Amino acid sequence: MGNESSAPVDEATRPTTLQARNVEAVARYIKEKDVKNIVVMTGAGISTSAGIPDFRSPDTGLYANLARLKLPYAEAVFDISYFRNNPYPFYTLAHELYPGKYRPTVTHAFISLLHKKGRLLKLFTQNIDCLEREAGVPGDMIVEAHGSFATQRCIECRTEYPDDKMREVVGKKEVPHCIKKTCNGLVKPDIVFFGEALPESFFSNRSLPAKADLAIIMGTSLTVQPFASLPSFVSEDTPRVLINLEKVGGLGSRPDDVLMLGDCDAGVRKFADALGWRDELEELWETTNPTKGERKQQEVPKSRQEALDDEIEKLTKDIDDSLKLTGEANERMRAELQNNTPPNNAVPKPSSSPTDVLTTQVNTSNEESNLAHVFPHLKEEKRGKSSL
Repeated sequence: MGNESSAPVDEATRPTTLQARNVEAVARYIKEKDVKNIVVMTGAGISTSAGIPDFRSPDTGLYANLARLKLPYAEAVFDISYFRNNPYPFYTLAHELYPGKYRPTVTHAFISLLHKKGRLLKLFTQNIDCLEREAGVPGDMIVEAHGSFATQRCIECRTEYPDDKMREVVGKKEVPHCIKKTCNGLVKPDIVFFGEALPESFFSNRSLPAKADLAIIMGTSLTVQPFASLPSFVSEDTPRVLINLEKVGGLGSRPDDVLMLGDCDAGVRKFADALGWRDELEELWETTNPTKGERKQQEVPKSRQEALDDEIEKLTKDIDDSLKLTGEANERMRAELQNNTPPNNAVPKPSSSPTDVLTTQVNTSNEESNLAHVFPHLKEEKRGKSSL
């Protein structure tokens, strides 16, 4: 396990467990075998339709806008060394992305429905947006492989910081500090920054895919390790369903792999139709609608590109306004960081093994991989849009 061929299975090869390689056969398998141990693995593609910008897409241009803000290096906004010296750029982003600003997608609701029906064994997600929680998936059913905004603590003494105070401070675009007067260290959400170890919960639950009766992988490019290896841990005769814009990893190489290539929300609706759950799914998703029951006159809705453009313009302006460093200070910081903590060689905690720290399967100097482990939304809109 852990490595598998990416070559597609021969069409003449018959499935081992399923009656056919299609969603109808998967639905029949779930109902006839009363499948209750479903492992779900997700990436940013399930959240893009919620309105969370895909910051790294060439179409949005936000990555380029960040680069023009004269940071020592573009990914400094997610580097722990830079954060210690200037947390303002990160907290400007946090103000825009903080939970409560976005509605879960119907794909999030589908995962919640699996849980409510007692069929979800565990959800592994690369996303930090907490939309799964807002859709009704309990925190103990989620492994947030790259951390999330759900909790936060002081980076010096590790004292936890209250949720209500965090929401208040982020809402004011301020920077939170430790509640201990004797410390006053910076507070950071429990999001994995460059060079930091993944949460212990990821490693303690990494064996669960091998125990699954079904694996569903949605909205991910599967390029960020060690998360990318999770689907390969699923047993050979266990069906795997990929709901994504394109084929990724080794999915499609086994006899019981089912590929549903296309929009994530459209895919889960088709899945729900096959299961006879469509009405339940739509009703559950409607409970997440903040304007449920209200009938208000609204302006003509903006197109998706117009909304993204507005978001980018606002976010870029906020970051620019928040940067406190002068050109001279930036040069000094750049020199200090290069001398003390090179950004591309951030040192993990001494207790961490090499596999405990995030890596990517592509060149880390390539702009296509620099930020994906912290904000997978920065890359994956084109990988798996639904309704990071």
